[in-house]
Amino acid sequence: MAAFLQWRKFVFFDKDTVKDPVDTGKNFALPSGISACDSGRGHIFLTSRMLHMDGRIWLLTRSLQLTSFQAYKLRVTHLYQLKQHSILVSVGQDEHGINPLVKVWNLDKRDSGNPLCTRIFPAIPGNKPTEVSCLCVHENLNFMAIGFTDGSVVLTKGDITRDRHSKTLTLHEGTSPVTGLAFRQVAKVTHLFVATLEKVHCYTLSIKEYPKVELDTHGCALCCSSLADPSQDSQFIVAGDECVYLYQPDERGPCFAFEGHKLLAHWHRGYLFLLIRDLPIAPRAGSFPSDRQLLTIYDLDNKFIAYSAAFDDVIDVVAEWGSFYILTRDGKMFALQEKDTQTKLEMLFKKNLFVMAINLAKSQHLDSDGLSEIFRQYGDHLYLKGDHDGAIQQYIRTIGKLEPSYVIRKFLDAQRIHNLTAYLQALHRQSLANADHTTLLLNCYTKLKDSSKLEEFIKSSESEVHFDVEIAIKVLRQAGYHSHAVFLAEKHIHHEWYLKIQLEDLKNYQEGLRYIGRLPFEQAESNMKRYGKTLMHHVPEGTTLLLKGLCTNYLPSRDTANSEEFIPIFANNPRELKAFLEHMIEVDYGSSQGVYDTLLELRLQDWAHEQDPERKTVLQEEAVSLLRSDNTVFDKALVLCQMHNFKEGILYLYEKGKLYQQIMHYHMQNEEYGKVIEACKRYGDQEGCLWEQALGYFARKEEDCKAYISEVLHHIDQNNLMPPLLVVQTLAHNSTATLSVIKDYLINKLQRESQQIEDDERKIHQYREETAHLRSEIQELKMSAKIFQKTKCNMCNSPLELPSVHFLCSHSFHQHCFESYAESEAECPTCTPENRKVMDMLRAQDQKRDLHDHFNRQLRSSNDGFSVVADYFGRGVFNKLTLVTDLPGSKTVGSLEVNLQRDLLIHTKRNC
Repeated sequence: MAAFLQWRKFVFFDKDTVKDPVDTGKNFALPSGISACDSGRGHIFLTSRMLHMDGRIWLLTRSLQLTSFQAYKLRVTHLYQLKQHSILVSVGQDEHGINPLVKVWNLDKRDSGNPLCTRIFPAIPGNKPTEVSCLCVHENLNFMAIGFTDGSVVLTKGDITRDRHSKTLTLHEGTSPVTGLAFRQVAKVTHLFVATLEKVHCYTLSIKEYPKVELDTHGCALCCSSLADPSQDSQFIVAGDECVYLYQPDERGPCFAFEGHKLLAHWHRGYLFLLIRDLPIAPRAGSFPSDRQLLTIYDLDNKFIAYSAAFDDVIDVVAEWGSFYILTRDGKMFALQEKDTQTKLEMLFKKNLFVMAINLAKSQHLDSDGLSEIFRQYGDHLYLKGDHDGAIQQYIRTIGKLEPSYVIRKFLDAQRIHNLTAYLQALHRQSLANADHTTLLLNCYTKLKDSSKLEEFIKSSESEVHFDVEIAIKVLRQAGYHSHAVFLAEKHIHHEWYLKIQLEDLKNYQEGLRYIGRLPFEQAESNMKRYGKTLMHHVPEGTTLLLKGLCTNYLPSRDTANSEEFIPIFANNPRELKAFLEHMIEVDYGSSQGVYDTLLELRLQDWAHEQDPERKTVLQEEAVSLLRSDNTVFDKALVLCQMHNFKEGILYLYEKGKLYQQIMHYHMQNEEYGKVIEACKRYGDQEGCLWEQALGYFARKEEDCKAYISEVLHHIDQNNLMPPLLVVQTLAHNSTATLSVIKDYLINKLQRESQQIEDDERKIHQYREETAHLRSEIQELKMSAKIFQKTKCNMCNSPLELPSVHFLCSHSFHQHCFESYAESEAECPTCTPENRKVMDMLRAQDQKRDLHDHFNRQLRSSNDGFSVVADYFGRGVFNKLTLVTDLPGSKTVGSLEVNLQRDLLIHTKRNC
């Protein structure tokens, strides 16, 4: 039971007397003798007991214009205006006696200027004439309840505006007059509350049997009941003299100790209006006595009195046009205008009633910005009072509206750090914290050394994480809470931070390696590139094993990394690097060249440092096998072999690269005479100058190399590789080379030259004889007739027929055969190819003769003979000219070329 005396009283309404719209100096006057009234749909409806006004219904508009229409012949006793429909229901009498009639009026339709009466029916319970005490209509127009003074309640079900669509029944019978009726609609359930002087009942109309529940054994006076709105769960209000009771359909609810003789109870827009009889006042001279009444407006939600004032002879209180109107018996009308929410809040603020202000703001559905401002002011008030715990709770309620820095600055003092922590926690719970707020909160935890709160903060579930995880990790790491930072990094999959803390702060290399091994391929690869050297230094075997898997078959993705990119990780671990590279080429023969080059370098290093001959031989074979795999880069492999003086590798690569001169130079540098001769024999066919270089090499040796020189000269002589003069000049530099060394070479050379001369002279003699023969034939053809006795065509080998063509060379052709195959009319088709070969040979000889003479002139007149030779080589002059016209066995042209090259070489040597 709520004690009335404990409720604060405010003046949240402004009272004004309604003035006459025409003469503002006068009060507005209502019709005299008002007996019933109601409001809705923009009108206030009135009835009067005055004889000249009986039976009329008055309509008051917002502009205070009064109109009326004749509703009954005698009088109107009750009015009920629906809030959602322009339907007015009235009870009155057209005849003398107890014969009440119910009339339903449609205010939107007119009949001769008056509202249309859509239905009339007598209001009599059974056949017993009795007076109507109260009236109630359901907003859905399907129910109407009429209470009588004999305790009966008549229920009309169906369309109340029409006779044919409704039926009437007696719902309730009793001995105590019915004083109040109210329909309650929640979802699809309809209830009817019935109040009498003695009891309160509730009927469930949505059930066919209309079950009844007796809610209380005491009732209320007439007009002292009402139905609350949904803010009070649509409860039925009964105002007794001692208390005000609220009822649910099945039980009694709360009650309020509002004492006093109740004359009126209404519920309007969330307020309870109670009219209580006050002490009577002595009448003035010449006036009628009046009843003094106290009108009080209660806010049941917020537990305060919104307004209280005394009035004289109040008839009713109605709500319309945004205000409340008090109608009095002397014809006056007072308006109660509710103050705006902000004004009411300011009144509460002045009295520091912040809790009440908050409740009021919520009930008035103030927006979140307005509520936040109230919380801020309340927090400031508590802060100034020194109630920091209470203040921080109010500031927490401003989160999302009030700038956090406003609160944080107030609580930065070390003595209030726990309050600041509470605020920052709330800020994070609402996901409104930034990186600075997270940093500050974690610093608060660390300063308070509140490990439990810290763990609760960082170990919240995924759906409850309301902070920047990366910032939190940074702060925890900086504060030395490494285990917490690691937990947070692992939980929220911040791999880089996890590894950074494990490897750089905790030095837990084994755990870091294990963690990398569980990462997805791309992240495992990047982190191994970043931390590989550190891990290799501390956990070499495990790191090598992980790299092997990463570069060959990383599960479960089965991706592979580029093994060459990880070689720098092994900078100080050659043993592990060698094992890694050997694993790579074993698993993947097509590994990159960098892998093979690095492995070759490692094997050569091992070979160079090995002292055991047997082990050294094994290492040598391993290095050579790697070179033979053809996967190394030639230049790099050659440099590595030269750096380590790996003879087998150097010679293999020289041979592989066809660097035959380098092979021979290598043997020359090592004075391996037999190897020099062997190289010349092996590669001399591919590069003929090797024999010349070998001759020059042995010629420069002062020791006895006659045997090697003889062998070289033999090959030079067999293959005609050098002019004799050049051979003599070359050997002239060797003091040990005597004439006997080249005696056989010179004799053989001279013999071949003599033989060549004899052959040339013989050919000259032959050519001269052939030339003389040809000349005689030509002369004979010029001087004597030629008889053509050919019988067959030399082209088709068929018998000749006229017309035919004959040539002096004794070839004959059909004319059509000649025309088909001849390239020229003046040449025999059969002899043309042979004649053309001869002409080409003559032209070639003339060109070479001219070129030879011109080259000799330039060579003799130039100071730099080598440049002249190089220029001719560049223009391709010395490229061997092969004529397809050479006859088999003919060596004339070839001999000319050999002689020309021989002379060129001799002149070049001399000039150089």
